[in-house]
Amino acid sequence: MKGLILAAGEGVRMRPLTANIPKPLLPIAGKATIVHTIEAMRNAGVTDLHILVGWRANRLKEYLGDGEKFDIGIEYVTQEERLGTAHAISMLKDKLAGERFCCAYGDIIVSPSMLEEALRQLFPMSESVMCVAAVDDPSRYGSVEVKDGVVKNIWEKSPVQHGNLINAGIYILNPDIFEFIDATPISPRGEYELTDSLTLLMKHQELRAHDLGGGWLDIARPWELLSANEIVIGEMAPEILGHVEQGAVLKGPVFVGEGSEVLSGSYIVGPVYIGRDCEIGPNCFIRPATSLGNRCKVGNAVEVKNSIIMDDSKVPHNSYVGDSVIGERVNFGAGTKVANLRLDDRPVPVIVDGERVSSGRRKLGAIIGDDVKIGINASIIPGTIIEDSCFIGPGAIAEGYIVRRSRIL
Repeated sequence: MKGLILAAGEGVRMRPLTANIPKPLLPIAGKATIVHTIEAMRNAGVTDLHILVGWRANRLKEYLGDGEKFDIGIEYVTQEERLGTAHAISMLKDKLAGERFCCAYGDIIVSPSMLEEALRQLFPMSESVMCVAAVDDPSRYGSVEVKDGVVKNIWEKSPVQHGNLINAGIYILNPDIFEFIDATPISPRGEYELTDSLTLLMKHQELRAHDLGGGWLDIARPWELLSANEIVIGEMAPEILGHVEQGAVLKGPVFVGEGSEVLSGSYIVGPVYIGRDCEIGPNCFIRPATSLGNRCKVGNAVEVKNSIIMDDSKVPHNSYVGDSVIGERVNFGAGTKVANLRLDDRPVPVIVDGERVSSGRRKLGAIIGDDVKIGINASIIPGTIIEDSCFIGPGAIAEGYIVRRSRIL
């Protein structure tokens, strides 16, 4: 069986985390987001995978290679000009024509076990299939009307609510989809939309719907990585490949990568993922749903809770990090505190495109880009976003949206 992942976008809405890293490589539960999808496809029987790349394509290719380390064959197609999802799929016509194939958007995350189970059920069917999911606010997505397991209508980000089912961005498509893509007109947004192609298909044949249930997320904003991490890390297989000193306590599912040291006095409550060559402790507290990349440091008197800390970042001593996403090569000075809860207990607001909006999260710390340096005893207010390469000085209070290369003293 063949698969296709659309991963050419720039991930602008995920800035500052995607300033240097393509969105599909952002980590969730110790693996790049796209790897969870690749492994679920492989486990469901996909042997040949095509990945459509664009932004930071070389980094994606270097990371994934030819797929050998994932036990799947990977080929790449570069989309120089992004003209919509139908156009993206049309670029694979020669490679996928004649065969039923699975297609997934690169910016969604599904519980790996759920995706694998869904693909196993759907591949043997004869009809094309759209996966759907129920959400609280369908206005952000394309709404879908389903009756007796068949898609009846698709609305692309309609201001009028048509129920709470949305297009989940995962499809099993028959090769005749290319006929309908060829007949698809350009949309008012100036793109060739796959939903328009599927609407044409529905005039001639049934488009089946498969409800994914829970465990589906569209990762549109940086803090949504935390929700995805919480879902996926719960399925992580615990394993100790590094060294745990006597006097350290590990409770629940904990993964410790090769070359990592967990020093005496460390107290870790899973699910927690610790990558390769990390130094943990002594005398630190790592709480559930925390994922650490490779070569990270969590030192003495540090507490980390429900956070993602990427490769080569250091939280050496006397600091607190809660409900935060920390980029690569970030360094915390001693005594840095990341606040994650408003005093009035209301959802934490963030600045997006110059506007103050709700994150929808009761607890949210900071979103910090790559190569940020933080001085001792700095305080970071809930919902703060710090772009890459900023300096936060000793004793400073960081708040709001801090642009690239700023110095907050």
